[in-house]
Amino acid sequence: MSELDDLYQEVIIDHSRRPRNFGILEGATRKAEGDNPLCGDQITVYLNLEHDVIRDIRFEGSGCALSKAAASMMTASVKLKTRAEVEQLFERFHNMITKGQEDGLDPSTLGKLAVFSGVRKFPLRVKCVSLPWHTLRAGLDGTGQPVSTEQGFMETPKEERPA
Repeated sequence: MSELDDLYQEVIIDHSRRPRNFGILEGATRKAEGDNPLCGDQITVYLNLEHDVIRDIRFEGSGCALSKAAASMMTASVKLKTRAEVEQLFERFHNMITKGQEDGLDPSTLGKLAVFSGVRKFPLRVKCVSLPWHTLRAGLDGTGQPVSTEQGFMETPKEERPA
């Protein structure tokens, strides 16, 4: 294992053991739930959305180390960003974990989120890492519909999802 792989593993373990923004957000304006039944990951994302800006975000739930670390790092990455910025970040992150550098994306452009770049080699783990992001997206959409990795919803691009 390279020094970079070791560092990535340490970052993931740290966020899994001491997740940032963990817990219920009192007075949340949006809430969404996500489930990955194959791994047992369950997450709830709480948002305070004000004028299309995520003013505050928290999450709670249980699951594997990757899922919890992904939720922790996601919340830190999207706080104070607009919906449009979050959507761009989601697309770049999703491409990194599903396609890698095939589409020309340099993982280092995602900052700390690059620690998840190796997940694309493990298709079942892609669901663990992407669950928080899809749950966030559902919260931003405001539909209140739960997200599941087994409904096909997670592979469907936003423009093709049912309203």
